[in-house]
Amino acid sequence: MEQFPDGYLVIDGTTILETGAMDSLPKDIPFDTCIDAKGAILLPGMVNTHTHIGMIPFRSLGDDYPDRLRRFLFPLENECMNEKLAYSSGKYAIAEMQLAGVTTFFDMYYFEHQLAIAADEMHSRGLLAETVIDSVTVDVSEPMGGMQYAERFLPKWQGNDRIQATVAPHAPYSNTIEVLQEANALSQKHDVPWMMHVSEMDFEVEKYREERGQTPIEFLEEIGVLSPRLVAAHCIHLSDHDIELLKKYDVKVAHCIGANTKSAKGVARVRDLLAAGVVVGLGTDGPSSGNTLDLFSQMRMFANFHKTHLQERSAFPAEQIVKLATIGGAKVLGMAEHIGSIEAGKQADIILVETDSVNMFPIFDPYSALVYSANAGNVRDVFIAGKQVVAEKKLVDFDIRQLRAELAEAMEQCGFQSKALSAIERNI
Repeated sequence: MEQFPDGYLVIDGTTILETGAMDSLPKDIPFDTCIDAKGAILLPGMVNTHTHIGMIPFRSLGDDYPDRLRRFLFPLENECMNEKLAYSSGKYAIAEMQLAGVTTFFDMYYFEHQLAIAADEMHSRGLLAETVIDSVTVDVSEPMGGMQYAERFLPKWQGNDRIQATVAPHAPYSNTIEVLQEANALSQKHDVPWMMHVSEMDFEVEKYREERGQTPIEFLEEIGVLSPRLVAAHCIHLSDHDIELLKKYDVKVAHCIGANTKSAKGVARVRDLLAAGVVVGLGTDGPSSGNTLDLFSQMRMFANFHKTHLQERSAFPAEQIVKLATIGGAKVLGMAEHIGSIEAGKQADIILVETDSVNMFPIFDPYSALVYSANAGNVRDVFIAGKQVVAEKKLVDFDIRQLRAELAEAMEQCGFQSKALSAIERNI
């Protein structure tokens, strides 16, 4: 990324018109509005490549319990999740991301049409993928019913400048071969990325080894669904051959260091992936998995965990980590021609990180400051497609207190709090 210690940026409508050093700013550009960045760091909006924004209500619930998914999340999801709760959670989650400088995200959950409406209302940029799984879920009445939902869902958002609808089989082991192939075909038909959890679980790797003598990724190659459109989330357990296959088919990887390490699943082979030429971006996973939706925390955890795992302080320079959170994520989502870097002609998805706070002085290297010093609270201003959505650390068009109240009301109406407390009592 080109750096300007004292620079300017010109936005025309939704796009970046030009950028450069301040002393080369043309004198004849007619400005409608001029913003003094006051020494802030200007960078592209961050891209969260994997999350589940409908799951805010589950945050902090049973975090330290084994088998948390089946003991807490699945039962409460089946009892409580509905359109209103998903929608309210989605808006709150998007607010959290915008306040942290995340301007684009790739979501997979249920009631994705409502979540897409939430993203559109919040003026966010996102890919919203309906989950497909081999069981009845909160929004479909039969196993694999998410495919039919997705087939109806995708056309509704075609032509939207910021929102894309797509499909997300939960995992290879929780879908049939036919459904995985159908999801791939649907993605190809509509020319959109699709997502799946891949090589995340120990039991998943063991299942394919015992039943087929393969890794999950080798299985996906055999059935013909590896492609440049597939975003493989997690990819914690990879063989050398897996990495070769990911590169061969240009599969993209969403790396979620916070959720992966919190759940003690392991540290993915990101250095080997990047060395092989595999495209990687950062993701938070859901707010119930990693407990946060901001990428500043992920960047710092990425640095600390990978350097420790490799026992190499110089592994992953800060500039490389910032790129994983920006242009890396844009490449994962197939949007690098439009977002992810500050270049003329790209969408004006930009953020300003203030340098006035106590943790932001001194700054010898802006990339180092962003990875090791900054946090989400340092994000001052956020623009998506040229529209300012955060100003002076506050949402422009929404009140975070009101969004929280609406989410609390939706949780109250379905009895979420009391059922969650009962679940904790049963599992103590």
